[in-house]
Amino acid sequence: MQGLKGKTAIVTGGAAGIGAAIVERFKAEGTQVVVFDLKGSPGVDITDYEAVKKAVEAAGPVDILVNNAGWDMFKPFLKTDPAFWQKIISINLVGPMNLLHCVLPGMVARGGGKVVNIASDAGRVGSSGEAPYSACKGGIIAMTKTLARELAAKGVRLNTVCPGLTETGMLESFMQGAGNPEKLREAYTRAVPIGRLGKPEDIAGAVLFLASDDAEFITGQTISVSGGLTMHG
Repeated sequence: MQGLKGKTAIVTGGAAGIGAAIVERFKAEGTQVVVFDLKGSPGVDITDYEAVKKAVEAAGPVDILVNNAGWDMFKPFLKTDPAFWQKIISINLVGPMNLLHCVLPGMVARGGGKVVNIASDAGRVGSSGEAPYSACKGGIIAMTKTLARELAAKGVRLNTVCPGLTETGMLESFMQGAGNPEKLREAYTRAVPIGRLGKPEDIAGAVLFLASDDAEFITGQTISVSGGLTMHG
């Protein structure tokens, strides 16, 4: 893809799953990648604004930001509590806001940059057992559109990618916790028109396109990568 070689990208949650697939694709394109992840070395807690600020400063000029880090636990809303809500909100909404607040000024000053925020189709159509998470991801979509409007004239492009059912550790944990993972996997697979669950690599392709010069005339958009499970337009 055009315009990725020699650029610097920050990828949050890049140590595993979708984030790791995104990191590998960027590296294959010749992009320098800085991973922000609690599992990394040094670890970066995206919920800590001062820690994020220092890590962004240490990274130098950033051309691309991918807000991918997230966390969830499947629970019916009426069985959750405020402490649980706060953890979900801190990781999935406040964390990306911290990154945006620290990275965007440099992009504006340099006259351009690309941001790809990873949300979820849970934020577009809802998802049973994920009320706080869905709220956060809906917030990510709305925030991305707002910032895309505010910064379009500054050369900064912001878009959102919404994964559908994707083979990640979080999905696997949910299926195991449900007690009959194979039956659930079969049901999920049948629900996807393409006939399979997503793979982290499927998400990475969409992210790299939006981060590339090929997407220079695209901003404020929300793209679902769901195998047709959710359709909009």
